[in-house]
Amino acid sequence: DLSDLQLGWKVRAALRVRSWEDVLAAINAMTGKESAEPAWRYWKARALRALGRSDEAIALLKPLAAEFNFYGQLALEDLGGKIAAPASGYKPAADELKAMRQNVGLRRALELYRLNLRLDANREWAYAIRGFDDKQLLVAAEVARRYEVYDRAIYTADRTVETHDFSLRYLAPYRDVLKAHTAQLELDEAWVYGLIRQESRFISDARSHAGASGLMQLMPGTAKWVAKKLGLKDWRWSQVTEIDTNVSLGTYYLKHVLEILDGQPVLASAAYNAGPGRARAWRPDAAIEGAVYAESIPFNETRDYVKKVMANTSYYAHNLTHQAQSLKLRLGVVTPRLRDRETALGDTP
Repeated sequence: DLSDLQLGWKVRAALRVRSWEDVLAAINAMTGKESAEPAWRYWKARALRALGRSDEAIALLKPLAAEFNFYGQLALEDLGGKIAAPASGYKPAADELKAMRQNVGLRRALELYRLNLRLDANREWAYAIRGFDDKQLLVAAEVARRYEVYDRAIYTADRTVETHDFSLRYLAPYRDVLKAHTAQLELDEAWVYGLIRQESRFISDARSHAGASGLMQLMPGTAKWVAKKLGLKDWRWSQVTEIDTNVSLGTYYLKHVLEILDGQPVLASAAYNAGPGRARAWRPDAAIEGAVYAESIPFNETRDYVKKVMANTSYYAHNLTHQAQSLKLRLGVVTPRLRDRETALGDTP
């Protein structure tokens, strides 16, 4: 008589100890609506395959592999495929862009963005694009990109159903800035883009309810700590929304948590959202695959965050390199924490 919520945690507990029978039994006990979620379809397929029921597993994996999300990527790899952004099926013509710029609702929204009235602008934009078909959405997304309203470009391109443009879904603005800092720190540029897309949607002055600011959503304590590490004199909190400064501080901190968490991006992504102490505490007693670690993160927000960052990274890596990608390779295997590294976190915020 467990609820769907309780059954979900039963699945996660069973995954940590590789009890595939319990994984399957818990998912089968869920309501139809819950068991249809991508997470449970994927893990049911994995359980079926582990129990020797490959045909049933493949029947679940094939439709899931066509979905553009974390589980779709995993399913695609389980079927022997590699991850790539779909080819762009449509590029707006000049006359289409000109006509879209004359749309009254979009013009009103763009003017509100210019006045920095973002909440009202978002509402106007959402209302203006209601009922748009895929091609109209892509035209509107391109208009947003040209006006440097990057979050609306992503939001709009993300709504297409059959005709897609992943260069708009996964925009890569500020490339010169990111490339310089990621190269200096030897960070994966695609991973940093994937993280920023999830953090701020490239809104340079974004501010969260928790008090984080800028592209990489830095908290005041973290920004101050990194500024001190970098030897920045006369550091002021007002500088945090400056693009180059924010990326400099954010990438340094990301590199730091990556190093103290054994160079594993899935752990560092969790640490960036929930803190390195928690990411370390969630490590297993025995080695588990990175997908299981991500699935069993106890904080709902962080669990969702890590999966989206890692899925974003695959598409960014393909867009930037034009090479097929492997999410499973990036997730890797998460090993138990080492006692001799217990003090490695130091004064990390």
